[in-house]
Amino acid sequence: MMEALNIDQTPKTPFIQLQATSGMLEMRGRSIPENAVDFYTPVFRWIDAYCQAAPSATAVHIRFEYFNTSSSKCLLDILKKLKALHLSGKSEVTVYWHYEEDDEDMLEAGEDFQTIIRIPFEMKKYID
Repeated sequence: MMEALNIDQTPKTPFIQLQATSGMLEMRGRSIPENAVDFYTPVFRWIDAYCQAAPSATAVHIRFEYFNTSSSKCLLDILKKLKALHLSGKSEVTVYWHYEEDDEDMLEAGEDFQTIIRIPFEMKKYID
């Protein structure tokens, strides 16, 4: 049984909750860490292990207010790992990209990731 990974939100880093048993992966907040690769390394490792024994469905909820370029690269790497899982047929992966109603930049960022990754993506508008 895989342990869940929980990372508390700070002013510069997002809340992250990854649960293997439910197949629920959630990231929200701001992502502007000093070193994005260092910050996201535990997430990469957890996802690598998760992909070995993932449940039949994986729901990825991403709700960032803002992320910097290095975080964007890490997020792309995470989504590539999940795309490989999806294409393997082990788990049906769906990404739910949450963006604030009037945040065109975040909507565009989600659409860019959707175009690059090409797995099921749902854009979810919310009002804060």
